[in-house]
Amino acid sequence: MEPAPLVFDAHVDSIQRALDLGHDLGVAGRGHLDLERGRAGGLGSVVFVSWVDPSYLPDGARARTQALLSSVHELERAHPDRLALVGNGAELRRAHAAGRIAGIPGIEGGHSIEESLDVLRDFFDQGVRVMTLVWNNHLSWIRSCMPGASGDVPAGLSDFGREVVSEMNRLGMVVDVSHAGVQSFYDTLEATRRPVIASHSGCHALHDHPRNLDDDQLRALAANGGVVGIVFHPGFLDAEGRAEEARVRELPAYRALEGANATDLFLLQGEFIERHAKPLPIERLGDHVLHAMEVAGPEHVGLGSDYDGIQRGPVGLGDASCYGHLARHLAQRGLGEAEIRGVMGANMERVFEAVTRDSVAAARETRV
Repeated sequence: MEPAPLVFDAHVDSIQRALDLGHDLGVAGRGHLDLERGRAGGLGSVVFVSWVDPSYLPDGARARTQALLSSVHELERAHPDRLALVGNGAELRRAHAAGRIAGIPGIEGGHSIEESLDVLRDFFDQGVRVMTLVWNNHLSWIRSCMPGASGDVPAGLSDFGREVVSEMNRLGMVVDVSHAGVQSFYDTLEATRRPVIASHSGCHALHDHPRNLDDDQLRALAANGGVVGIVFHPGFLDAEGRAEEARVRELPAYRALEGANATDLFLLQGEFIERHAKPLPIERLGDHVLHAMEVAGPEHVGLGSDYDGIQRGPVGLGDASCYGHLARHLAQRGLGEAEIRGVMGANMERVFEAVTRDSVAAARETRV
């Protein structure tokens, strides 16, 4: 029997727990992901995203991002036998060969660059190899998928937004279109010369959440050579799951929760939802994986759990030790070994390697 497929999780928010709560992500604890549980679940590669609340704008987003990235590097220094930060496919393969998880620093939301290509380049020099162009807040150069834009927000990408995509291509940084509005999505595909990813999205055909991609978008992503990472968030996967979480959030006990800071409160809220919300079966996540494979093709589907950026996962996927449950579920649904390997990690790895192969700093040491 062949070994279990290595997982490439294209999007986790766990590093906030390290910075804000002092969690050692080298050992199992609260939350969803750490190196210990990741290794138990077959985690081979993971994108540690630095997400910055828009409240840090207009001039604090860069500093907050810097602090989160520093925490990623500190995690590597604390556990060099288990984690190696990587900047390209060759380094990723070396990490795997040495029995280490390949960590990839990322950014969620282009507001972190504070409208400066120089800041983008500086983050690249600090190891960032993935950037989600926009979060739920619209920027002056890109519209998100959420409603409510006004003022000078473009319909899709502005000229500066196209420069961001072009510079990311030149540097060898993966462009991520999760959270992007529909026109922003298509403008990005028009502007890019390299494959892109939607790191943590679902299928609009199965649940019409604005964060999900419709079938035309899935086909366009495949034509670009890119990959969609199916998210684990019940609220994105299922209308009833979304309604159930909304119900729990209205409970007096939930509304009375208090935390030491925003990250602590988010963790407490997730634990409450896990206890009180009706579980979402793993089959629903499987439905999204299979639909994306049918529409985009099996080589264009991967995983982006959004662990520690979501408050719960489907049944059987409560934390990073559980990726194997999904692999077994997909086998039960009729997928072959090659298809499962692609979804669990090989497809995302292919895009990462293709984008970073010709990086202008492929051999440069990027240590903070």
